[in-house]
Amino acid sequence: MKSKLILIIAAAVAALTAITSCSSGESYADQLNDERHATNHFLANYRVEDKIPDDTVFETGKDAPFYKLDEDGNVYMQVIRYTKHSADSAKTSQNIYFRYTRYNLLYLYNEGDWSGSGNADDMSQEPAYFQYNNYSMPQSSEWGYGVQMPLWYLGVDSEVNIVVKSQYGKSSEISYVVPFMYHIRYFRSRV
Repeated sequence: MKSKLILIIAAAVAALTAITSCSSGESYADQLNDERHATNHFLANYRVEDKIPDDTVFETGKDAPFYKLDEDGNVYMQVIRYTKHSADSAKTSQNIYFRYTRYNLLYLYNEGDWSGSGNADDMSQEPAYFQYNNYSMPQSSEWGYGVQMPLWYLGVDSEVNIVVKSQYGKSSEISYVVPFMYHIRYFRSRV
Protein backbone atom coordinates (compact mmCIF):
# COMPACT_ATOMS: atom_id res chain seq x y z
CA MET A 1 0.00 0.00 0.00
CA LYS A 2 2.80 2.42 0.89
CA SER A 3 4.63 1.77 -2.39
CA LYS A 4 1.41 2.35 -4.34
CA LEU A 5 0.85 5.66 -2.54
CA ILE A 6 4.44 6.73 -3.22
CA LEU A 7 4.02 5.79 -6.89
CA ILE A 8 0.82 7.85 -7.13
CA ILE A 9 2.46 10.85 -5.46
CA ALA A 10 5.52 10.57 -7.74
CA ALA A 11 3.27 10.39 -10.82
CA ALA A 12 1.32 13.43 -9.63
CA VAL A 13 4.52 15.41 -9.06
CA ALA A 14 5.84 14.40 -12.50
CA ALA A 15 2.57 15.42 -14.16
CA LEU A 16 2.51 18.74 -12.32
CA THR A 17 6.13 19.40 -13.29
CA ALA A 18 5.39 18.62 -16.94
CA ILE A 19 2.36 20.91 -16.95
CA THR A 20 4.16 23.86 -15.33
CA SER A 21 7.35 23.51 -17.39
CA CYS A 22 5.44 23.48 -20.67
CA SER A 23 2.79 26.03 -19.76
CA SER A 24 4.18 28.49 -22.30
CA GLY A 25 3.76 25.87 -25.02
CA GLU A 26 7.48 25.87 -25.77
CA SER A 27 9.98 23.25 -24.80
CA TYR A 28 13.22 24.22 -23.14
CA ALA A 29 15.01 23.47 -26.42
CA ASP A 30 12.67 25.90 -28.22
CA GLN A 31 13.37 28.56 -25.59
CA LEU A 32 17.14 28.09 -26.01
CA ASN A 33 16.67 28.40 -29.76
CA ASP A 34 14.72 31.66 -29.28
CA GLU A 35 17.46 32.93 -26.99
CA ARG A 36 20.11 32.12 -29.60
CA HIS A 37 18.12 33.92 -32.34
CA ALA A 38 17.60 37.01 -30.16
CA THR A 39 21.30 37.14 -29.26
CA ASN A 40 22.43 36.66 -32.85
CA HIS A 41 19.93 39.28 -34.05
CA PHE A 42 21.41 41.82 -31.63
CA LEU A 43 25.05 40.94 -32.37
CA ALA A 44 24.45 41.09 -36.15
CA ASN A 45 24.59 44.89 -35.80
CA TYR A 46 28.20 44.76 -34.52
CA ARG A 47 31.55 43.27 -35.35
CA VAL A 48 32.12 40.14 -33.29
CA GLU A 49 35.56 38.77 -32.47
CA ASP A 50 35.74 35.08 -31.61
CA LYS A 51 38.74 35.50 -29.34
CA ILE A 52 40.38 37.94 -26.96
CA PRO A 53 43.38 39.80 -28.43
CA ASP A 54 46.62 38.01 -27.54
CA ASP A 55 48.02 41.17 -25.96
CA THR A 56 44.65 41.95 -24.27
CA VAL A 57 44.68 45.39 -25.83
CA PHE A 58 41.02 45.93 -26.64
CA GLU A 59 39.41 48.28 -29.10
CA THR A 60 37.23 50.68 -27.14
CA GLY A 61 34.15 52.80 -27.70
CA LYS A 62 30.68 52.40 -29.15
CA ASP A 63 32.12 51.07 -32.44
CA ALA A 64 34.35 48.48 -30.78
CA PRO A 65 33.63 44.83 -31.49
CA PHE A 66 31.96 42.44 -29.08
CA TYR A 67 34.54 39.90 -27.92
CA LYS A 68 33.35 36.36 -27.22
CA LEU A 69 34.41 35.56 -23.65
CA ASP A 70 33.61 31.88 -23.42
CA GLU A 71 33.87 28.93 -25.76
CA ASP A 72 30.11 28.39 -26.02
CA GLY A 73 29.18 32.01 -26.76
CA ASN A 74 27.26 32.68 -23.55
CA VAL A 75 28.95 36.04 -22.88
CA TYR A 76 30.16 38.75 -25.26
CA MET A 77 31.91 41.96 -24.18
CA GLN A 78 32.22 45.35 -25.85
CA VAL A 79 34.76 47.54 -24.05
CA ILE A 80 33.71 51.17 -23.73
CA ARG A 81 36.70 52.21 -21.59
CA TYR A 82 39.10 50.31 -19.38
CA THR A 83 42.16 50.26 -17.23
CA LYS A 84 44.62 47.41 -17.44
CA HIS A 85 47.27 47.62 -14.77
CA SER A 86 47.93 44.87 -12.26
CA ALA A 87 47.10 47.31 -9.46
CA ASP A 88 43.65 47.85 -11.02
CA SER A 89 42.77 44.14 -11.17
CA ALA A 90 39.99 42.73 -9.02
CA LYS A 91 41.12 40.48 -6.19
CA THR A 92 39.29 37.33 -5.12
CA SER A 93 36.51 38.11 -2.61
CA GLN A 94 36.91 41.87 -3.14
CA ASN A 95 33.62 43.77 -3.16
CA ILE A 96 33.06 45.12 -6.65
CA TYR A 97 30.26 47.67 -6.99
CA PHE A 98 28.57 48.41 -10.26
CA ARG A 99 25.93 50.54 -11.88
CA TYR A 100 24.07 49.02 -14.77
CA THR A 101 21.26 49.27 -17.26
CA ARG A 102 20.11 46.03 -18.80
CA TYR A 103 18.04 45.37 -21.89
CA ASN A 104 15.96 42.26 -22.57
CA LEU A 105 17.19 41.01 -25.96
CA LEU A 106 14.30 38.60 -26.40
CA TYR A 107 11.86 41.48 -25.99
CA LEU A 108 13.89 43.57 -28.43
CA TYR A 109 13.85 40.71 -30.94
CA ASN A 110 10.11 40.02 -30.65
CA GLU A 111 8.69 43.48 -29.93
CA GLY A 112 11.35 45.88 -31.21
CA ASP A 113 11.37 47.74 -27.90
CA TRP A 114 14.70 48.92 -26.48
CA SER A 115 13.88 49.99 -22.94
CA GLY A 116 16.24 49.24 -20.10
CA SER A 117 16.10 48.87 -16.36
CA GLY A 118 18.66 49.05 -13.60
CA ASN A 119 20.34 51.43 -11.19
CA ALA A 120 22.58 53.45 -13.56
CA ASP A 121 20.38 56.54 -13.82
CA ASP A 122 19.02 56.69 -10.28
CA MET A 123 21.70 57.67 -7.81
CA SER A 124 19.24 57.30 -4.94
CA GLN A 125 19.50 53.52 -5.50
CA GLU A 126 22.45 51.71 -3.98
CA PRO A 127 24.91 50.29 -6.49
CA ALA A 128 24.75 46.54 -6.97
CA TYR A 129 27.76 44.51 -5.91
CA PHE A 130 29.33 41.09 -5.87
CA GLN A 131 32.37 39.53 -4.27
CA TYR A 132 34.70 38.88 -7.15
CA ASN A 133 35.32 35.23 -7.96
CA ASN A 134 33.61 34.05 -4.76
CA TYR A 135 30.41 32.28 -5.75
CA SER A 136 29.81 30.91 -2.27
CA MET A 137 28.46 34.35 -1.30
CA PRO A 138 24.80 35.01 -2.20
CA GLN A 139 25.48 38.51 -3.54
CA SER A 140 27.97 37.01 -6.03
CA SER A 141 25.97 34.01 -7.19
CA GLU A 142 22.77 36.06 -7.49
CA TRP A 143 24.28 38.09 -10.38
CA GLY A 144 25.60 35.02 -12.15
CA TYR A 145 28.89 34.35 -13.76
CA GLY A 146 28.54 36.68 -16.75
CA VAL A 147 28.77 40.10 -15.04
CA GLN A 148 32.12 39.16 -13.49
CA MET A 149 33.79 37.86 -16.64
CA PRO A 150 34.98 41.25 -18.01
CA LEU A 151 37.09 41.67 -14.86
CA TRP A 152 39.22 38.70 -15.92
CA TYR A 153 40.70 41.05 -18.54
CA LEU A 154 40.01 44.60 -17.39
CA GLY A 155 40.75 46.70 -14.34
CA VAL A 156 37.97 47.49 -11.89
CA ASP A 157 37.37 51.07 -13.04
CA SER A 158 36.11 49.98 -16.46
CA GLU A 159 32.92 50.35 -18.48
CA VAL A 160 31.52 47.66 -20.78
CA ASN A 161 28.51 46.41 -22.65
CA ILE A 162 28.05 42.69 -22.19
CA VAL A 163 25.61 40.24 -23.70
CA VAL A 164 24.78 37.53 -21.19
CA LYS A 165 22.73 34.46 -22.05
CA SER A 166 20.51 33.04 -19.33
CA GLN A 167 22.87 30.25 -18.22
CA TYR A 168 25.44 32.86 -17.14
CA GLY A 169 22.90 35.42 -15.91
CA LYS A 170 21.10 36.08 -12.65
CA SER A 171 20.50 32.85 -10.78
CA SER A 172 16.85 33.70 -10.16
CA GLU A 173 16.23 34.14 -13.90
CA ILE A 174 18.01 31.18 -15.49
CA SER A 175 14.77 29.27 -16.06
CA TYR A 176 13.25 32.20 -18.01
CA VAL A 177 15.83 31.65 -20.80
CA VAL A 178 16.17 35.36 -21.61
CA PRO A 179 19.41 36.97 -22.82
CA PHE A 180 20.25 40.48 -21.62
CA MET A 181 22.60 43.20 -22.77
CA TYR A 182 24.09 45.01 -19.79
CA HIS A 183 25.78 48.39 -19.83
CA ILE A 184 27.99 48.23 -16.70
CA ARG A 185 30.38 50.58 -14.92
CA TYR A 186 32.49 48.84 -12.25
CA PHE A 187 33.81 50.57 -9.11
CA ARG A 188 35.96 49.67 -6.10
CA SER A 189 33.72 51.36 -3.58
CA ARG A 190 30.16 52.63 -3.35
CA VAL A 191 29.43 55.55 -5.60
